Amino acid sequence: VQLVESGGGLVQAGGSLRLSCAASGTDFNDHVIGWFRQAPGKEREGVSGISLRDGSTHYAASVKGRFTISSLNAKNTVDLQMNSLKPDDTAVYYCAAVRPLDTHTWATPLPDLIALLGAGLLEGQHWGQGTQVTVSS
Repeated sequence: VQLVESGGGLVQAGGSLRLSCAASGTDFNDHVIGWFRQAPGKEREGVSGISLRDGSTHYAASVKGRFTISSLNAKNTVDLQMNSLKPDDTAVYYCAAVRPLDTHTWATPLPDLIALLGAGLLEGQHWGQGTQVTVSS
């Protein structure tokens, strides 16, 4: 399984970027996908997540109302539309995917699943290599 992020770049504050996470070697159906970011000197932060089983989504408070996560199952991609970008959004953005293996894990609330995914605590998860997003003031 390989995840590849794309769409990062340099943008002025207030601008927009659209990140994509493309999967190969697996079908994204029945997966939970998370977008995470890590700025220099800071811990990795969960930004958003989506369950491709039921379409539910989750956003961190810092991006709610500005970022939108969406999936294109036919293309095996999950996108993150980022609007009204701020300098604080500058980071390397990563996507991660996991297919929960049991009903107990699927029953976990999505915010908690994303947190577990970000902490590396879910069996069978995969990560992309990251894409740099830089927002200038």
